[in-house]
Amino acid sequence: MKFFTLLASCFLSIAVYSQKVELPIDTMVVSTHNVTISGKNISYTAQTGTQPVWNEKGIPVASLFYTYYKRDDIKNTENRPLVISFNGGPGSASVWMHLAYTGPRILKIDDEGFPVQPYGVKENPYSILDVADIVYVNPVNTGYSRLIDPEENKTDRKDFFGVQADIKYLAEWVNTFVTRKNRWLSPKYLIGESYGTTRVSGLALELQNSHWMYLNGVILVSPTEIGIERDGPVEIANRLPYFAAAAWYHKKLPSSLQNKDLDEVLPEVENYAINTLLPVLVKGGFIEENKKKEIAAKMSSYSGISEKVFLQNNLAVPFQYFWKELMREDGGFTVGRLDSRYLGMDSKVAGDSPDYNAELTSWLHSFTPAINYYLQQDLNFKTDIKYNMFGPVHPWDRSGDNSGENLRQAMAQNPNLDVLIQSGYYDGATTYFNAKYSMWQLDPSGKMQDRLSFKAYRSGHMMYLRSEDLKNANNDIRDFILKSLPKEGEAAKYSAQ
Repeated sequence: MKFFTLLASCFLSIAVYSQKVELPIDTMVVSTHNVTISGKNISYTAQTGTQPVWNEKGIPVASLFYTYYKRDDIKNTENRPLVISFNGGPGSASVWMHLAYTGPRILKIDDEGFPVQPYGVKENPYSILDVADIVYVNPVNTGYSRLIDPEENKTDRKDFFGVQADIKYLAEWVNTFVTRKNRWLSPKYLIGESYGTTRVSGLALELQNSHWMYLNGVILVSPTEIGIERDGPVEIANRLPYFAAAAWYHKKLPSSLQNKDLDEVLPEVENYAINTLLPVLVKGGFIEENKKKEIAAKMSSYSGISEKVFLQNNLAVPFQYFWKELMREDGGFTVGRLDSRYLGMDSKVAGDSPDYNAELTSWLHSFTPAINYYLQQDLNFKTDIKYNMFGPVHPWDRSGDNSGENLRQAMAQNPNLDVLIQSGYYDGATTYFNAKYSMWQLDPSGKMQDRLSFKAYRSGHMMYLRSEDLKNANNDIRDFILKSLPKEGEAAKYSAQ
């Protein structure tokens, strides 16, 4: 009898585990919570679930996982802002800003952003939930979002995994979400981080022109190039301010600079990069030898990298080499790409680039257990689907990236649309000075300067991981939202006067 019982149990186990693990196409779990923001207790509802993407025949071809936070004590949402949040990659889940920046719960990490155990989450006293409701969206193959029977539905990956395809299907999804949640009257904001800035810049125009949905603001966190050209001398010159920031943090600058505050050093380096370095780099191989040595010496003093290295690289020291070289003679450490405050250890001190990204491994260390615990235990969303911190979305079609121009055109067509850019000084992937450059080039006419603003922080790509910047950056978003809301009765129009 024991044998047959064991055998029956085995067959049952095989049957259970042979079943296909599927995410519900259209479902929602509701939970209620409280958080204290700026000393005030706020009750809110979390809606966690999936919402379909349909093809032209009305067949669900994908299901996107989202988390929607809505403040409970707001009776009328027509004046209540809605923030629609995307992360980047492409292929990254909407976990980073959700669980470390703007949401009501954040990681348990130290004040500089490094992992601590036991892992988990805590209240976010700086969340923007006091002034806006927020939805965090996971594009296809990120988080719990997935394609639905791609072979049976004959789904083409090209319909999802590319600059233009991504913008098109996400705009459709946002339209459905706003309709379902009855938020058409609400002021609406998009926020994107890293590749998410390409995404939301394109979405601003797509939502406006194809769905007639007009936004009040777009927030670009650690922005990509958003399709704005900067190759050659401009790209090389734009590296220097970041080099200076990272070198200052690691105390690698000469004392005349190191003894100054970072806010004093960087304007000097920026001025040199624009007004001295760039004109010289334009001459390429025809730079006079004595001038090249003079420039190399100055770049060395601003970067902590030797003059010899700059000369060997024709003044164009690659980012990868910088991350390997800066601390080579100081413990043999490498510095992080996305946040150069982080140190890594390679198998050997020699080499041209780090073995791994020190900052990313640290972030995955703390984010992965936290998000898996939080969604299932706090928000009660149960599934056996793997939560993809980074999902399979490649090859990604990067052609036709006009996202910066799309954003400019959306702003031109909509007088109520403002833009905030946020960057970390120690970000070596999407550098703060490149973000400034994008802002300068976004509107060549200069007529929309008062609608473009820039904020920088003493941290990296995810500036909000540092406790001080978590507070400052959220306050900057909060101020941006409140200032960009039109006054009652104020018309959206231009005036020649």
